[in-house]
Amino acid sequence: MTFHKEGYTSLALCILFIFVLNAAIQFYFPQAIIIKWIIYILSFALFVIIVQFFRSPFLEVARDEKSVLCPADGKVVVIEETVETEFLKDKRIQISVFMSPINVHINRNPISGVIKYFKYHPGKYLVAWHPKSSTENERTTVVIENSAGTPILFRQIAGALARRIVWYVKEGDVVEQGEQFGFIKFGSRVDVFLPLGSKINVELGEVVKGGVTTLAELPA
Repeated sequence: MTFHKEGYTSLALCILFIFVLNAAIQFYFPQAIIIKWIIYILSFALFVIIVQFFRSPFLEVARDEKSVLCPADGKVVVIEETVETEFLKDKRIQISVFMSPINVHINRNPISGVIKYFKYHPGKYLVAWHPKSSTENERTTVVIENSAGTPILFRQIAGALARRIVWYVKEGDVVEQGEQFGFIKFGSRVDVFLPLGSKINVELGEVVKGGVTTLAELPA
C-alpha cells in the first residue's frame, strides 16, 4: 500500500490546515481541555480520511484478452442495453460502477490495446447515480481497441463531490489491461460500454474491485 501521487497537494493542505487550527486553539483557548481534545480527534479523523482516500494498493493483474476488467472499485449500479451516441454509435451493454468516497479512486484500463479516441467534456456535477450524469456531467470518454479489433468505450464521470478528473492517456497510446489510466477525486462513476453478446459476469448491486473483478467476457 502506497500513497497516490494525486493526493500530495490535498495531504499538504490537510496538514497545514490541521497545524493552523490546532495552533489557534492552543493560543486562544489554552485552558479549554475538552475543546482541544475534540479538535485533536477531528484533526486525526480528517488526516485518516485523506490518507485512505488517496491510498494506492499494490495490485497484480491477471491479463486476459477475452476478458474486460472492472476499471474502478465500487458498486455496480447499471446493467442495461443502450445506444452509445458519441463515438461507437451503435447498441451496447452499459455497465456503470459508482465509486463512493471510501473507495480507492484509481481508474484502470479494462482491456489492453490502442487508444483510438479520447475526449474531455466539461459539464455539470449531478450526483453520480443520476441517469443524466453520463451525458451532462464533467467527464472523459476513452476508446481502447484490442488486438482483435474490438473497441471498448468507457467514461470517467464526475459526481456531486468530485471536482477534478485526472487522466494519463491520449489518442495513439498503447496501453496494458489493469494499468492506471486516471483518477477521480471524491466520489464518482465509471461507465463501460460492451459489445452485444458479451457474457456479463457481475450483477446489480455487486461490489467490484478495479483491475481484479472481471466485468464481462467478450464475444468470440
